[in-house]
Amino acid sequence: MDSVPNYNNDKKKTMKQYSMLLCCKVYISETRNKQALDSIERAARQDPETLIVNKFTDHDYNRAGYSLVSYVAHDSIGCPIYTPLHQTVVAMAEAAYEAINLETHCGSHPRLGVIDDIVCHPLARASLDEAAWLAKTIASDIGSRFQVPVYLFGAAHPTRNTLVTIRRELGYYRPNSLGNLWAGWAQPEILPEKPDEGPEMVSRSRGVTMIGARPWVATYNVPILSTDVSATRRIALMVSARGGGLPTVQAMALVHGEDTIEIACILLEPNKVGADLVQNRIEMLAAQEGFDVEKGYFTDLSPEMMVERYMKFISSDSS
Repeated sequence: MDSVPNYNNDKKKTMKQYSMLLCCKVYISETRNKQALDSIERAARQDPETLIVNKFTDHDYNRAGYSLVSYVAHDSIGCPIYTPLHQTVVAMAEAAYEAINLETHCGSHPRLGVIDDIVCHPLARASLDEAAWLAKTIASDIGSRFQVPVYLFGAAHPTRNTLVTIRRELGYYRPNSLGNLWAGWAQPEILPEKPDEGPEMVSRSRGVTMIGARPWVATYNVPILSTDVSATRRIALMVSARGGGLPTVQAMALVHGEDTIEIACILLEPNKVGADLVQNRIEMLAAQEGFDVEKGYFTDLSPEMMVERYMKFISSDSS
């Protein structure tokens, strides 16, 4: 078995080695506690070859999303054996579990865990198999080290089970407070579905996490100036593929402040069904209800922008 070299001390990497990049998106159920986020971000910056390329926080959702990029190294036969993202994400999880208690958490975005989900994507010349390898490696550590149940999805799961399927099975989309908020842990402590890693019993303070790998998806939110939750939920359903709307689009309506409800969309194939189509469909449906709509926004960068930022980061660091 090949030994894993100490890549942290190797300062002579070629540009070819940096052409195989992976992205980890880490979604954390907290944004109002600055000290907690500071400790998580310190953990994320411990490795000099991992870059936080994007951070998205939302006070109403009480949710933070971090996108991290680094390289992946291979053994002599081309199998992935090392990426700084592995230990970086595990360190972020450790900091999050120490600083955040899910029992005291409340927000208008659904969640089932302190680390709600982690998604691995291939960038540049990396493959989905390499992203799946990273997802499974992180899942094993989080399950065993922190005793948190982990569900795998996408290319990391043996049957390619989808994230949305697992979420539905676990009651992710059902608000448990005031009809439109998620507060504390409101699910059984013995899980209805056996996790892929970690225990079958849930810590109420940590919850569960979902970790997977999939091709690139885009997240796009469209604000509707309304407080009518029922009507905006109908709009979200009619936008989504599940409701007979746009193919490869998932959507849900989430309360966002006192006078706005957002249609939060996941574009599974953004090059085929993009933000413009989603925006136009929501505007049309909202007009039928008499609602005004604001211009939507992406919550993350494009893959091309991520690669560009990382390469600039590496170039400046090595000069």
